[in-house]
Amino acid sequence: MSDKPLSAKSLSERIGDLGHRLAVEAHAAWLAARDPRVPWPARLLAIAVAAYALSPIDLIPDFIPVFGWLDDLVIVPLGLLLVRRLIPVPLWAELHAAAEAASERPSSRAGMVFILLIWAALLYIVYWSVRTSPWH
Repeated sequence: MSDKPLSAKSLSERIGDLGHRLAVEAHAAWLAARDPRVPWPARLLAIAVAAYALSPIDLIPDFIPVFGWLDDLVIVPLGLLLVRRLIPVPLWAELHAAAEAASERPSSRAGMVFILLIWAALLYIVYWSVRTSPWH
């Protein structure tokens, strides 16, 4: 984090900070989804929110002006807020601290490649299903 006061930060710095906070919260939700101490309704919601936040596919594509970012600016924060409210405060603090610590480490290119390969495989399965269907 920067030592500048909030008012001295540029708009791009504030947007970057918000993006970082949302990424940490999404990672904390992912950790919550995998933690057996988290109540199961919170775990299910955490899986859905983290998957949506980390997925490259959105309900509204980002290239559509204004509306493309609305889902990211509304759905993800609201989902994270709900997840956070369903998890006991001390447990959330622990999960959030673990996510914050992970954000300080370098990202994994192998993990990114793995996720992209999964999406490519799913898209190929859909393509193959459509091409080989009797209705095509």
